Amino acid sequence: MKRYLYLTVFISGMTTLGIEFAASRLLGSVFGTSNLVWAAIIGLILIYLTVGYSLGGRWADRNPNYKTFYTILIWGAFSAGIVPFIARPVLYAAADAFDQLQIGVLFGAFSAVLVLLVVPITLLGTVSPFAIRLVLTDSKDAGKTAGRIYAISTLGSFLGTFTPDLLLIPWLGTRLTFVVFSLVLLGVALVGLFLVEGWRSVLKWIWMPVIIVGLAFLWGSGPVKTHISQIYEKESSYNYIQVLEVDGYRYLRLNEGQGIHSIYHPDHLAYWGTWMQVLPAPFFNTPPYMPGDVEDMAIIGLAAGTSARQATAAFGAIPIDGYEIDNEILKVGQTYFALTDPNLNLIAQDGRWGLAHSGEKYSLISIDAYRPPYIPWHLTTGEFFGEVFNHLDSNGALVLNVGRVPEDDKLLSGLVATIQTVFSSVHVMDVPETYNSIIYATVRPTSWENLEANFNSLLAENDTHPLLIESIRIALENRRPLPSGGMVFTDDKAPIERITNQMVLSNILTDPALLGEDNQ
Repeated sequence: MKRYLYLTVFISGMTTLGIEFAASRLLGSVFGTSNLVWAAIIGLILIYLTVGYSLGGRWADRNPNYKTFYTILIWGAFSAGIVPFIARPVLYAAADAFDQLQIGVLFGAFSAVLVLLVVPITLLGTVSPFAIRLVLTDSKDAGKTAGRIYAISTLGSFLGTFTPDLLLIPWLGTRLTFVVFSLVLLGVALVGLFLVEGWRSVLKWIWMPVIIVGLAFLWGSGPVKTHISQIYEKESSYNYIQVLEVDGYRYLRLNEGQGIHSIYHPDHLAYWGTWMQVLPAPFFNTPPYMPGDVEDMAIIGLAAGTSARQATAAFGAIPIDGYEIDNEILKVGQTYFALTDPNLNLIAQDGRWGLAHSGEKYSLISIDAYRPPYIPWHLTTGEFFGEVFNHLDSNGALVLNVGRVPEDDKLLSGLVATIQTVFSSVHVMDVPETYNSIIYATVRPTSWENLEANFNSLLAENDTHPLLIESIRIALENRRPLPSGGMVFTDDKAPIERITNQMVLSNILTDPALLGEDNQ
């Protein structure tokens, strides 16, 4: 029986971590994947486990038998399996609230879903101390016994760390991932109860797997969100992916959906926003600089290819290397966003790693790799921008999309200060009617006067694409002074998450509309 107990501890450890990661995805599709969300999930789960460890030790001392142990485990497995189905209506309401930025509703829904994890995680926390009490026969072996139990549990946790994101969620989805972990642990617990009590004791718990399978059959494969304009959704190893279609325009949204990552319309290319503001970057160079001088391009954060389509229209069919870490997004781009131009080379890799291992040099490198609300920190450091510099030709230009909030330039000023340690010239514009700024940086010394002179030359050319003309006009009209005093980010120290969290919280606390108050 001792060997089977070790197997039980292993599966319990796997389930605990599997549920934690599945919970992050359950919440991530609505509340995002920010550090604040992760901190809340991990922090509360640790509290639940702490309570479970304490209860498990007391429970085991009071009633140290296998029947009690497996009965606790049965309830823990069952309660884990029903979490996503109880949370389903709460999450639907939260998704609607997020679209309308009703902060009070969001906070309540977020708290409610986390509370649902109290029972399963606390009960699973009782497993290790209870198992130690059952196995321990001689106090002289207490340390060795405890070490073995926790080692086995941790090995199970190791498997549970990778299984959800790499296998189950992309294959089955988040809800069925809960179901799989629940049924596996429930099966182990029922077999354990059979071994110590016989089949009659098992029969009275058979209704539990029946209910979980029934819930999975009825609601396990339903949509994660129910937006009226939704035409596609998918859970990948990295993101919840959603495609909306409104008046012929298709929009790519990820996770909580507060950012539009790509737009597509078969007959229109001007979508305003940040995408088209990539195009002016090379034209800061000394005039005359023409579209034909842009020979090639790399995009880090390709998404479904809006910037690539616009660049192809403005510069011609130049070679474009598009880096996108999530291969499922590339597939969605090919199916729903016409991401099929023959000049575009799709690369499913992390942008920094891919660029570092590329032997190419480019006329233009665009970086727009947001995972709202954060820029990945490793794409903000002096070492990274040095790598970018080394992959640009002698007239090369960098363009970087940066999020901001009113009255808070810390992130923007830090990125400007960091880029200035590498590039000869840096320029900034604010994208109208957005919370975005665009940073332009060039290998050679350049100026806004160069951009204006090239703009006038392009106006005189009959074959200049209107999209390019309009993007440069917007850049010139919305230029801004360079922010100063920013922190230089390095691979050793780049507190992007802290700066971004402060920006987000400050904006929420100072904007009555976000708090659901009357703003009139």
